[in-house]
Amino acid sequence: MSELIKKLIKEGWLKTPEIIEAFQKIKRADFMPEEIKGFAELNEPLSIGYEQTISQPLTVAFMLELLEPKAGDKILDIGSGSGWTTALLSYVVSRKKGKVIAIEIIPELKEFGKKNLSKYPLKDSAQFICADGSKGYEKEAPYDKILASAAARELPQAWKDQLKVGGRIVVPIESSIWLFIKKSNDEFVEHEHPGFTFVPLIIDRAS
Repeated sequence: MSELIKKLIKEGWLKTPEIIEAFQKIKRADFMPEEIKGFAELNEPLSIGYEQTISQPLTVAFMLELLEPKAGDKILDIGSGSGWTTALLSYVVSRKKGKVIAIEIIPELKEFGKKNLSKYPLKDSAQFICADGSKGYEKEAPYDKILASAAARELPQAWKDQLKVGGRIVVPIESSIWLFIKKSNDEFVEHEHPGFTFVPLIIDRAS
């Protein structure tokens, strides 16, 4: 187990056995450009080009613990970027033929993420789509969970509509990470966790 993962466990960021195992098996370095692979153990966000980053491990651990992915879940991963969160989620859900739909608006990053995930035997549990994540992905809805790795200004209605009752959304809004739990078709419980920084969610203004 890496020193970084040990530290995240010791400090209480990583708690769930399945998520800890995913962090151990899915190497962050495999989702980074060649020239920065040596910095994979740094607990900070790093540039992957196109003004995007691979998120800080602490932040990813915190968001996945809030999301509570389970074997067999269908999860929408918005702003999939390098593919690291997609692979972590796929590792967890694939135990019972779950599925992760990875949405990325930048074509080059969508291909980068897909190529990175292909280093692992997870392709049957992950699908990469180049599209505007703010609209969700109706074709595969409803989802058990929705994760966004870029900051939205507010929770998009499409995400609310495409989530199953009982499902969870974890999304950065401005400088907080929010957890939304869908109690009924029109009722959500909200929990705010302030003190985080994310790149903004890119929206296709033309569509």
